[in-house]
Amino acid sequence: MRQCKSFFYILFIVLFSCEPLVTTFEGVEKAVLYEAKTFTTIPDPENALKVLSWNIRFGIGRLPFFGDSCGDRTVMTEKEVLNALELVAAEIDAIDPDIILLQEVDRESKRTQYIDQVQWLLDHTDMNYAAYASMWQAQTIPSDGIGRIDAGNVVMTKHEIESAERIKLPLRTDQDPLTQMFYLRRNVLKAKIAIPGQDNFYAVTVHATAFATDDTKQKHVDKFKKVLDEMVINGDVFVAGGDLNSVPPGAETDFCDEDACADDVFHTDGGPHLEGSYFENFPNEPTLLQPLYDTYNTAISLTDAFGVDHNTHSTSEDRFWDRKLDYIFTNINVASGSGITFQGAIELSDHAPVGCTIILE
Repeated sequence: MRQCKSFFYILFIVLFSCEPLVTTFEGVEKAVLYEAKTFTTIPDPENALKVLSWNIRFGIGRLPFFGDSCGDRTVMTEKEVLNALELVAAEIDAIDPDIILLQEVDRESKRTQYIDQVQWLLDHTDMNYAAYASMWQAQTIPSDGIGRIDAGNVVMTKHEIESAERIKLPLRTDQDPLTQMFYLRRNVLKAKIAIPGQDNFYAVTVHATAFATDDTKQKHVDKFKKVLDEMVINGDVFVAGGDLNSVPPGAETDFCDEDACADDVFHTDGGPHLEGSYFENFPNEPTLLQPLYDTYNTAISLTDAFGVDHNTHSTSEDRFWDRKLDYIFTNINVASGSGITFQGAIELSDHAPVGCTIILE
């Protein structure tokens, strides 16, 4: 009976709503641009920019969300969300970056009390401009009480954003049609920033698939690199990165035991591991990011990326960061010794921020 009610509820929305039930997006389209209500005056950069990349887990800190960490909640209180956002804003101001690449930022989502987190962060930090590209936008998700959702990637900066575009990434192919319809539609967000002395400077961010058991992650990383390669051909300068949901080339890839919940069943004979654990699901995982390391400079070198000091993710705050999933790449120089993983932020998200300083030419 519950399935029947859900079906007729969806049918009613489809037939009588003025808006599409699910936003599907074009191949390339304009991103949404934001400005802070009050601008922070900043000096022109001398010859360098401080960059930060951070998956902020839609501003809920380590609260037990149903979709990860073996949680069981889908809707947070306004107080919980604002408390978490205040801590994120404080961390941003303490690091004081010029450019931030953010992933998992909510706006108008039921789960986070419909707070526009892009505008909120602009108004509570020293950042002045932002571009937003949704990866999950629907009037309602008819399962688990999620309801209305709008979540995506953000480029945030102290300097003016001249233009920004959302570049579509492929959908997963390992889902049934109904699940795929309501599932995430990921993207690459590319923003042109007016940096004094720079004609074609861009910031690019991405959030690759986490749970696909097919080759979707390969497609996402390949498309991300293709966007960067095309910028090099065009003579552009960029800093790029985000949550690639991939460990460094050659690192351990099987996290079934670490990520499993009490009632999970995995390692079945001839079957896949848990979604997101790629030892069997995706054989190319150990070399997935090698082309990016081979082509571009990075905040954290491949040698250092294997060190525990640069792990950026764990599914529970009770367990310290146990793998690296977050990266920054650029086609210009990174200041020697500037790459840092801010592992003290373990209560603020299930991802640690990664930062570095890039040298302007």
